[in-house]
Amino acid sequence: MSTRVTSLEVAARAGVSQSAVSRVFTPGASASRKTIEKVRRAAEELGYRPNSLARAMVSGKSRIIGLIVAYLDNYFYPEALEKLSNALQEKGYHVLIFMASQTAGNIDNVVQEILDYQVDGIIAASVALSSDLSKRCREAGVPMVLFNRSQDDKRMSAVTSNNLLGGRKVAEFLLAGDHQRIAYVAGWEGASTQRDREAGFVDGLAAAGRQIYAREVGNYRLDQAREATRALFAGRSEADRPDAVFAANDHMAFAVMDVLRFELGLKVPEEVSVVGYDDVPMASWPAYNLTTLRQPANQMVRHTVDLLLSMIDEPKTPANQVQIDGPLMVRGSARIPEGWSS
Repeated sequence: MSTRVTSLEVAARAGVSQSAVSRVFTPGASASRKTIEKVRRAAEELGYRPNSLARAMVSGKSRIIGLIVAYLDNYFYPEALEKLSNALQEKGYHVLIFMASQTAGNIDNVVQEILDYQVDGIIAASVALSSDLSKRCREAGVPMVLFNRSQDDKRMSAVTSNNLLGGRKVAEFLLAGDHQRIAYVAGWEGASTQRDREAGFVDGLAAAGRQIYAREVGNYRLDQAREATRALFAGRSEADRPDAVFAANDHMAFAVMDVLRFELGLKVPEEVSVVGYDDVPMASWPAYNLTTLRQPANQMVRHTVDLLLSMIDEPKTPANQVQIDGPLMVRGSARIPEGWSS
């Protein structure tokens, strides 16, 4: 076996100090262009690879961010995780992705595993954390930001779209289209996104003296959203069935549209309007052409990364809960009100 090349050997080959080699391979450290070129050339010639673990032990910083996600079925999350990973890597951080379920025991185990990796920070997407877990992270000195989830605990930082306002916008749009029987397919009821989207939707309907006509739970799952749609329309006459459905995310809205069109033989939007939430890439495909409330993923990612890194650099940074407004993307899956302007 060949022996590992050391930074001292690279320094000797490049004609610089060992500390100069360390600066070249330390994200955020400064070195002249000439020094960087000499060190990297020498490292390549010798086959040198910096020891990130050793550097972490010396500096106390692993430059690793743990990313927790509960599921990737929803098309919003793979795209968001890619954006988060790219943004963190641009800042010199490595990303470890951990999968978790929504069960308390599983999330406990995942968080403990992440802490064992000596991560500098944690981003939790699509998971709800207990106050005990939040406290454990704070006590470990590891900052955490919730992405597309929030908690009532104001000590927990979170970045979301403005779900209350988004739900209200959908209600106002459907009311303006003169829909009389507006149904709702709810997401997982343990999620703040579900709670706030429905609350905004209910408020928007109530402002016009209306309420949800029929409601089923799809749990943000494709198969359950199909079952919810069947339940909404089962045994109803043309005069009694919903004439509009708001699904709490696009993933479920696609299932709603598929059942309406291919199982029940109903025309969208002529007979039933469908609106989603997220604006994932598939929403603009001609097959769905889905009207949906856009989550401003780029802005959400930027705020999440900036907030987490500021908490890493300055542990006394106060918690912040950011809500970002998103536009309603009006397409062809829902009746467009006359003279409607977004």
